[in-house]
Amino acid sequence: MAIKMVLADPRSGKSYKIDFDATKEKAIVGKTIGTEMDALFVGLPGYKLKITGGCDKSGFVMRADLPGPAKRRILDATGVGFAPKINGQRRRKFIRGNEISNEIIQVNAKLTVFGDATVEKLLGLEPEEAPAEVAAAEE
Repeated sequence: MAIKMVLADPRSGKSYKIDFDATKEKAIVGKTIGTEMDALFVGLPGYKLKITGGCDKSGFVMRADLPGPAKRRILDATGVGFAPKINGQRRRKFIRGNEISNEIIQVNAKLTVFGDATVEKLLGLEPEEAPAEVAAAEE
């Protein structure tokens, strides 16, 4: 399965979905939650991104304090994947480790360092403007 990245832009409050091909997947497999890396492999020169989380193909979330890529069943009192309804309540939950592997299908990240051009323009999401001559001829 191909990995998808949800990239958040804290300046604008928007998020962007980026589909990875085989070369982009190689750049991100083995990285952990909290890793800050250059966003050039995504197509954003001058930008840096930080990996903030993700989930695997079964929907189990990744957890930053659980090392490795494996899925584990942990006894949890708080945190990602569990909201206790009673004080002191604990529950055994399946949680994925903090390392990105081939089992992960979604990676969440946010931009930390910003480049000169806008994200929409670099990702090709901004509509192209018609030349002034064409716009005048249409009127």
